[in-house]
Amino acid sequence: MSQLPQQAALSRCPSCAEPLESGDRFCGACGYDLSAVPPPPDDNPTLTMTNGSAPPPPGQLPTAAVTAVPPPVAGTEVRFDHRHQPHPQPTPQPAPEPVPEDYPLQAPDPRIAADLAAQADPGAPPLAADAAKVCVACRAGRVDDDGYCETCGHAQPRERDHMEQESGPVAAVSDRGLRHHRNEDAFAIGRTALPDGSPATLAIVCDGVSSATRPDDASLAASKAASESLLAALPLGTHPQQAMHEAIVAASRAVNSLAQEPQTAREHAPHQNAPACTLVGAVVTSGLLVVGWVGDSRAYWVPVDRAAPPARLTEDDSWAAQMVAAGLMNEAEAYADERAHAITGWLGADAYELEPHTASFKPDRPGVVVVCTDGLWNYAEAAEEMAGVLPADAAARPLHAARVLVGHALDGGGHDNVTVALVPFPTPPQGAGSA
Repeated sequence: MSQLPQQAALSRCPSCAEPLESGDRFCGACGYDLSAVPPPPDDNPTLTMTNGSAPPPPGQLPTAAVTAVPPPVAGTEVRFDHRHQPHPQPTPQPAPEPVPEDYPLQAPDPRIAADLAAQADPGAPPLAADAAKVCVACRAGRVDDDGYCETCGHAQPRERDHMEQESGPVAAVSDRGLRHHRNEDAFAIGRTALPDGSPATLAIVCDGVSSATRPDDASLAASKAASESLLAALPLGTHPQQAMHEAIVAASRAVNSLAQEPQTAREHAPHQNAPACTLVGAVVTSGLLVVGWVGDSRAYWVPVDRAAPPARLTEDDSWAAQMVAAGLMNEAEAYADERAHAITGWLGADAYELEPHTASFKPDRPGVVVVCTDGLWNYAEAAEEMAGVLPADAAARPLHAARVLVGHALDGGGHDNVTVALVPFPTPPQGAGSA
């Protein structure tokens, strides 16, 4: 999601900004050849925010589309420490590509690797499926156990480079994007039943902070802890909004615990912060929609009837949102500033005070909840823009629609990891919602 400022030449990888050791010929993170240094990518660095004011309260959907419901339990509000990092907005000029990458994001099929090996040496005996590890970049080198090619040094695709999942009516897709060497996003989706037997569906999406230690581990731990908390609480009759609050707290504890684990010498570098991530989630039950978040990942409401207005359900914990809320800038001015995406709320051990945001709504019509990281919404920021790129059949084909949204971000430049989950909201019971 974010990058550290570049230091002196060759102290960091010119492609992914990973710290380098003296004498390295290739980057240990992305496998970049260090014999030639290209111009730095046209991405703005992430900023750190300190001593900011508290984020504004969540926005409300149009009353014609949904009715807000007050929280069933008054949560204890505490001031949030301000530090997380922004994601650069897309720039009008195309940025130079740091590393040509013409291989697929998914890990290569072992059968394809075996075919490549056979073409290189027709007389060689066939390779076993578990031994057929041929570099997807140079198509010839052997891949070592650490995941790098012994010939060209290129890092091989990771399992998290591209992930897709479908669970009943809920679906999610996550992609590494076109500029980052790894995917630091994570998601969790699921479904369960309430005590009365009615269904409940949920989605959690997390975005790791790249300038912190182990951002990919942070997002994975947070999404797993939050979803497990929801799946345990909802069948017991806990109100969905209270369950969402507790899930965010559980996610925070999971991320905090990572800071207590042993770290490598590289992770002890002075510039590194504790593992951190953002979180946004949604729970849909019969007639009720609950969202919760910390950071700048977002949730959008898109009604099936596109004649009805869409809406953004969350307010960013960010510098830009604070400027707009304080009346110091309008939205266009604030988001044009280089500090716009500096976030002011996150999950992590250095966020010593946690303020989960939750909100409940009662939509009066069927629709789809779009839960996503800024890797997507940077390419469809306004609710109307998100509704414009969401396929009309998203409620019936959520996995297909999630793939379309990820493709939209990649077509727009794919500057960041891209993750989206779609949670359809069924036709509400008669009498629910607004008139």
